[in-house]
Amino acid sequence: MATEVLKKEKKVDKAKKPQMQNFDGKAAKKRKNDDTVNSVRRARHGWIITLFFSILSLAWIAPIIIVLLNSFKRKAYIFRNPFGISKFTLSEGFDKWKSGIHTTFNGLQNYTNAINKTEFFKAFGLSLFITVCSVALILLCTSMCAWYITRVKTKITKAIYILCLFSMIVPFQMVMFTLSKFANMLHLGNPVGIIIVYLGFGAGLAVFMFTGFVKGISIEIEEAAMIDGCSPLQTFFLVVMPIMKPTIVTVAILEAMWVWNDYLLPSLVLNINKYKTIPIAIQYLKQSHGQIDWGAMMAALVLAIIPIVIFYAIAQKYIIDGVLSGAVKG
Repeated sequence: MATEVLKKEKKVDKAKKPQMQNFDGKAAKKRKNDDTVNSVRRARHGWIITLFFSILSLAWIAPIIIVLLNSFKRKAYIFRNPFGISKFTLSEGFDKWKSGIHTTFNGLQNYTNAINKTEFFKAFGLSLFITVCSVALILLCTSMCAWYITRVKTKITKAIYILCLFSMIVPFQMVMFTLSKFANMLHLGNPVGIIIVYLGFGAGLAVFMFTGFVKGISIEIEEAAMIDGCSPLQTFFLVVMPIMKPTIVTVAILEAMWVWNDYLLPSLVLNINKYKTIPIAIQYLKQSHGQIDWGAMMAALVLAIIPIVIFYAIAQKYIIDGVLSGAVKG
């Protein structure tokens, strides 16, 4: 009896197997069809998404284009026709429209005025000195600090890390008047003194990013270097620092853009009658009686933008790697 039952169960299983195989085949075929449909939909709507974001990007590019265009115009036409290139329209005739271009633009006269009125090259040299030295000091001090915080687990290192994070939260406006007072007391109102001030304000973000990256570095690499006879400083500069290159470049770009374009901190700390960075020099184009040479100001803005854009274009390939490494690892 039991033998007959087992035979019947085997027959039932054999009958079910083709059905299950048929069902699995249908499910796989359905999944394949769904994937094909999704691929077609993505291909169909891909150009729509691309077009949308291309148009959206114009909202960020447009101000730069307008500044660049108006930096070559005569003062009278900057407000009269800020988006056009001729005082006449094409409907009035091509020859008239072409002659209007020569009337609207004045060549490099605005750039000449900007360089002369702002003492641009002097301001450029001062901004370059402050930016390069500030960024170099921030990178050196904060990378070493982040490495120490990550590898040495004590209450003091935890407190230092929390203070660095806290400095990112506190708005600059809360401390700017106190900072100005202390800067005067400590005689930091000069190009060298403001570098130290920038170190204090730029340390928070840099330590945060470097700490996240160092947590992802295998400690065995550092132990192997120490076994080979490296001191802690040699281990950091010869082993750890080269590995940190993506984050170093990312932090350098972010800090350089901040320091180069900063107006508020230099205006509070520096003696602006003696030391003028580029943002302060451009502000001086606004005269005391309210008149502004907009052509020269537009030209000065273009000249101020060019160095940082070149630096960003050269180093931008490291930004994504550096941000992800500093924010995700650990």
